[in-house]
Amino acid sequence: MVYQLLAVMVLLLHLGFMLFVVAGAALVARRRRLLPLHLAAVAWGIAIEATGAACPLTGLENHLRMLAGAGGYAGGFVDHYLVALIYPSGLTRPMQWGLAAAVLALNVVLYARIVRGGRDDRD
Repeated sequence: MVYQLLAVMVLLLHLGFMLFVVAGAALVARRRRLLPLHLAAVAWGIAIEATGAACPLTGLENHLRMLAGAGGYAGGFVDHYLVALIYPSGLTRPMQWGLAAAVLALNVVLYARIVRGGRDDRD
């Protein structure tokens, strides 16, 4: 039971990290000291995706699931949990590019605002 709970906690941590990679600039706009952390997270996320490597959190979650008596899963976190969410049936390549552009545009706009000093540092 403890290992299963730990596996779920790792799963939630993993999901939170992915959300931070995608939308962390919104937090940076309010807490500028998060800037280096967010840029490092973005670099890590891009590196993992670009190289096709498995995130260490995936291995940890699988290990904890096995210790709990459940099976692990093949592939990475995205493959197992998010592919159907990220790539639903009927999603075309142009739609994928549009979604990617939207995420990029959001971060560019937020970071442009940060660079211009559009928000006071509230730390």
